[in-house]
Amino acid sequence: MTDAAALRSLTKELLAAHPPATTDRTDFLKARFDAGLAWVHYPKGLGGLDVPRSLQAVVDTELTAAGAPDNDPGRIGIGLGMAAPTILKYGSEELKQRFLRPLWVGEEVWCQLFSEPGAGSDLAALATRAVRDGDDWVINGQKVWTSSAHVARWAILIARTDPDLPKHRGITYFICDMTDPGVEVRPLRQITGEAEFNEVFLTDVRIPDAHRLGEIGEGWKVAQTTLMNERVSIGGSRLPREGGMIGPISATWRERPELRTHDLHQRLLTLWVEAEVSRLAGERLRQQLAAGQPGPEGSGMKLAFARLNQEISGLEVELLGSEGLLYSDWTMSRPDHVDFTGRDAGYRYLRSKGNSIEGGTSEVLLNIVAERVLGLPSEPRNDKDVAWKDLAR
Repeated sequence: MTDAAALRSLTKELLAAHPPATTDRTDFLKARFDAGLAWVHYPKGLGGLDVPRSLQAVVDTELTAAGAPDNDPGRIGIGLGMAAPTILKYGSEELKQRFLRPLWVGEEVWCQLFSEPGAGSDLAALATRAVRDGDDWVINGQKVWTSSAHVARWAILIARTDPDLPKHRGITYFICDMTDPGVEVRPLRQITGEAEFNEVFLTDVRIPDAHRLGEIGEGWKVAQTTLMNERVSIGGSRLPREGGMIGPISATWRERPELRTHDLHQRLLTLWVEAEVSRLAGERLRQQLAAGQPGPEGSGMKLAFARLNQEISGLEVELLGSEGLLYSDWTMSRPDHVDFTGRDAGYRYLRSKGNSIEGGTSEVLLNIVAERVLGLPSEPRNDKDVAWKDLAR
């Protein structure tokens, strides 16, 4: 089962046994997972077939042509792009069997409890505490900028388990049940008017040790898997030509010739080419992923994603003139998924401002690219060998 023909045949068997037109959506997705056609590069029994990641496109093409439902990746992106690869690499067999199927099918939404009011760009400075109590850990602290926490069933969480160690070495990684007592989610209204983000307060939340990923004190190492996959999922998502932010402005340019000027034309052409280069670079990055876990190159893709989105959305508002100043709806809402390109030009302009913050700030990612891709010397640090409890705060 390593060639396209065999995968195509297996996909046709799935479609014949579970016709999309007459099969319940969730039932179809479960059957797809059980057939190993969810993410083909995952192990057998966990939604995959142990074949190269590049063959996923063969399955997706057949299913799309047949009108098969997808698993609404915009709604469950954190689970798919961050929780799943971390569970696969560090979770016990019991955790993999428990979480990966409902995660992929979309029966359970995930969120990410990483950032804190005093630990954003410097994430390793986090202060949320986890104290061992028998077979459980008792968690106390606050997290912030948590996308989809208001609809999430589960969360990936990092907390400090040893304040006597330097900040990177005293952290442990857990899976947190968002329905447990002591978990409080409060909305954070954004510049768009939505409350897609949240702050989460954790008060004596009990997490069983069986829901720990990786060894005690090695949470920073585990978190690197999550963060590298997060940046690839944000900046390197698969798009068709003119997909993403460049699509709406290109359509406006073609449909509204009265808005065109020579200067805007030159600027749009430049951004169109850059967007296409970024898209193709993302394709290459996904091909490289077949060889293993994502590396620091994903940080470069996420950097490009943020810059392009902000420049393109700014040009779109300028192209529309006075129309670009309009904003369709300021109603407070709590969406169940992240939408970077939806609604109108005003929304795209405001929402893109967050792209250089979420998933790692552009400043942090520039350091990662400089040090890990270009091989430049790291910035001087005087806190790496100091116990977390002794750091100035």
